[in-house]
Amino acid sequence: MSRAGASDPSDDEPAAHAGREPSARPDGGQSSRPNDEQSSPGPSAAFRAGARDVLPALPANIPFGIIAGVATVGVGIDPAQAVAFAALLFAGAAQIAAVELVGENAPVVIVVLTALVVNLRYVMYSASLGAYFRDASARWKVVVAYFIVDVTYAIPIAEFESGTDLDPATDGRWYYLGAALPLWTTWVTSSVVGIVFGARVPASWQLDFAIPLLFLGLLFPALNDAPSYLAAGAAGVLAVAGAGLPFDLGILAAAFGGILSGIVVDRWDDSADDEEVTA
Repeated sequence: MSRAGASDPSDDEPAAHAGREPSARPDGGQSSRPNDEQSSPGPSAAFRAGARDVLPALPANIPFGIIAGVATVGVGIDPAQAVAFAALLFAGAAQIAAVELVGENAPVVIVVLTALVVNLRYVMYSASLGAYFRDASARWKVVVAYFIVDVTYAIPIAEFESGTDLDPATDGRWYYLGAALPLWTTWVTSSVVGIVFGARVPASWQLDFAIPLLFLGLLFPALNDAPSYLAAGAAGVLAVAGAGLPFDLGILAAAFGGILSGIVVDRWDDSADDEEVTA
């Protein structure tokens, strides 16, 4: 996930939904329901529905969390701090990237910036979900924002856009929480297993090799079109070229360069498609 992100290995391309607007109600409000006369199932039923829908995504997060836990204590982070790190950050790919930088004694600002870059997609997810939770209280918005990862975006947004009788403005909050809490619990529990195991492993085992292997496992399934291939290639070249830069700035340069390359190619493809249509 990228917060557990573990959502990462379970991601069904949630970004495809992120630009969509919720369907409009006849009265000008927003709802995913085709018929406003339908009634929501109630908080308890909505919570159970969310928990049921997230179940298929949980197994993929277990090995991811274990590896993240092992890697975290492997760079010398105290086990108690490692548990807090996993629970509070709840962003698998960002956690792994931050842990690697911590192990290399990178400055705090570089660690934070790298984690933010890795999680930039959550800004897009937040904007998309925000259309459904705009009337929620500030407390609920904080809860929703904290739990946003690939899986907890993809599952609720698909439900809200499916024409269900679940009203995002009311019981939809409980559906979201029902999907988020089991995922968070799975992530933290599997991380604790990795932390306990990693703390008992001799340093000579050098388990930090799991970090690049994990990122490679996340990378290759995501390479499915020209923008993604170019983004990966550009990031790889920049990472190698910037390997000698101080404070691991090469990693940030690679991240920004990969993102920019992918955006440019994606827009070029869209422009080419538009030209074909107009022709």
